[in-house]
Amino acid sequence: MQGTDEQLTITLWDFSWYTRTGPGEPFADLDAAFEQAADRGYNTIRICAMPLRLFGAAASTEPLRIEPLGGGFGQRTRWYDIAGPTELDPLEHTLRLFRAAQRHGFRVIVSSWEYQQSTSFSADRRWYDAIVAVPPAERPVHLANALADLVDALAAEGLDGTIAFVELHNEVQFSRLTDGVEGDPVRELTPWLERGIDAFKQRHRDVLCTANYAGVPTGSLADLPRNMEVAVFHPYINGVLEQMQTEFALRSPALPFPQQRVRDELLRPGAPDLDDWHPGAENAWKLEATVVGRELYLHDWCDPAAFDRWLVERYHAWAPLMRERLANWIAAASDFARLRGLPLVFGEGWVGYTPLHGRFEEDAIGAGWCRTAMRLSARYGAWGSIVCSNAAPHHPMWADVALQRECNAILTGAAV
Repeated sequence: MQGTDEQLTITLWDFSWYTRTGPGEPFADLDAAFEQAADRGYNTIRICAMPLRLFGAAASTEPLRIEPLGGGFGQRTRWYDIAGPTELDPLEHTLRLFRAAQRHGFRVIVSSWEYQQSTSFSADRRWYDAIVAVPPAERPVHLANALADLVDALAAEGLDGTIAFVELHNEVQFSRLTDGVEGDPVRELTPWLERGIDAFKQRHRDVLCTANYAGVPTGSLADLPRNMEVAVFHPYINGVLEQMQTEFALRSPALPFPQQRVRDELLRPGAPDLDDWHPGAENAWKLEATVVGRELYLHDWCDPAAFDRWLVERYHAWAPLMRERLANWIAAASDFARLRGLPLVFGEGWVGYTPLHGRFEEDAIGAGWCRTAMRLSARYGAWGSIVCSNAAPHHPMWADVALQRECNAILTGAAV
């Protein structure tokens, strides 16, 4: 089902629009970033609007001090490669972003990554401590009220018209919204999320509000909130990347880490052991504040060519399953949206999480998935979709202007 206006061609600016603002960094000049995005065919950005830092449990009038994780940690990992310490007024910077969006004719999808990783970039732990002190069952309503306060602040400046829609949080079932949840997190979160959406809608009936899901939870679609107003999913198909994650226990911290095999197959010479790679004792809390674990080590210390080669050598055995998964997920998401009468949006996706200097998602294989996903998004009438999660100013794929123009034209029907 279509949305209420033109299709959204989305570039994922996440939290990087405020963590990467230092001299020479991608968002030091917001107008230039919007101009580059428009040149690539985008009309929408999707962001962490840091609502809890602005108006929620962590609200403060003090400047927001951003810094790298520490000790070189994360500097070869996507999203974590902050160049140096910076400081900004968070509310003024937020208004500056929305003013620039308005000038350039962009829409903004307003979300939060605060219960995933936004707080890990802060110079101290107060933001993190404040938000985890909110009882889990109360977090969606707390987010809703902070987001409603943000909309009030934007409305006071005549900027609320830039909002495409509001998400209570990014990837709710893979965040600390699930603290204390037992069983299927999608089902268990639903009553909390419904209360959050209701709380937001009591204050802003004219702004679409929803929850956002990692993947397409096909076994639980019937259990998603009845009051959500946009169907938003992130189809990371993984496939061969999932094989790597499994074989090297990258997302299974309870399992032994195969250090020697990782060293033999993937690492650069001189890499430390996993247990010796950390941001320093004084920054240990930052590891609590992010959902990314062992992958930070691998992405920091891999030989990107070896990483890509490992995937390519195994890719063709996985390609049919990846193709089937993507097609099935997008079809299922479309069916869900049509049954509920909701606009359909894919806000992140396609292959998965790769190192900053890896090329698997940027080169021929990954670019092929971008084209395929956009064709499927267009075929199933998505209101909005994304070229790729890595197609943004803070990733190397930003340099591939032609691919982004092509994919955005596929979605909007402008492709010849």
